[in-house]
Amino acid sequence: MSHTASTLADALRSEWTKLRTLRSTVWTVLVTIALGVGFAALLSLAGARKYAALAPADRPSFDPAATSLAGHIMAQLAIAVLGVLIITSEYATGMIGTSLTVVPRRGRLLAAKAMVLTAVALVVGEIIGFGSFFVGQAVLAGQDVPYAGLGEPHVLRAVIGAGLYLAVIGLLGVAVGALVRATAGALAIMVAVTLLVPVFVTALPDSWAHAVGRFWPTMAGNQIMTTLPGAHVLTPWAGFGLLCAAVAVVLAVAFSTFWTRDA
Repeated sequence: MSHTASTLADALRSEWTKLRTLRSTVWTVLVTIALGVGFAALLSLAGARKYAALAPADRPSFDPAATSLAGHIMAQLAIAVLGVLIITSEYATGMIGTSLTVVPRRGRLLAAKAMVLTAVALVVGEIIGFGSFFVGQAVLAGQDVPYAGLGEPHVLRAVIGAGLYLAVIGLLGVAVGALVRATAGALAIMVAVTLLVPVFVTALPDSWAHAVGRFWPTMAGNQIMTTLPGAHVLTPWAGFGLLCAAVAVVLAVAFSTFWTRDA
């Protein structure tokens, strides 16, 4: 048998073996789930207290599902770390040369990394989505505020959407890692994209904040986790579609750069 991974299936098996045998992968996955579900409980408790302080006229705008899924704010950083490390760790150790020897077709190698990471991130994301929802709703019910069930309108889509969102963020981490090739730099970009820009937007004048918040990819993608229509935002699937399109563009640039740049 040739030492070269001659098919995409061979490359996928190779990347899966590398990913699952790394101790850091196991710890990152566990931390991601803990952060997502743990923050869901804390933010649900905070949401319950906020609901109690709302005026009666404002209470219909309370979204129990979105409240319980808010733990993705921290989980997305952990899943981004996994996406970044799947490629930058090989540059840091020099293993990228070995990987390119085994899979000389660069596009195939990056595609295998992206596909394996996306599959893992999707499974982890759905665990976080459903875990966060059930834990969060239990917290809300315990605080005697409105809570939701999976059978209510748009709730199942929001919960599944949390996993889809995290998977796309993980894929973005792969693309940024391939472009930057350095873990610290790639993570700094991911923090800025997912956390810093949304925080900065809240400080802008309302007209600017509405415009940026509507079309900034990660903020638009968050709408997939809501069940109530909001003002000045895209619809859930439109927002998620914008996020996917933006990540596809970054991934295309990453493939082009990875193909032409020296290892």
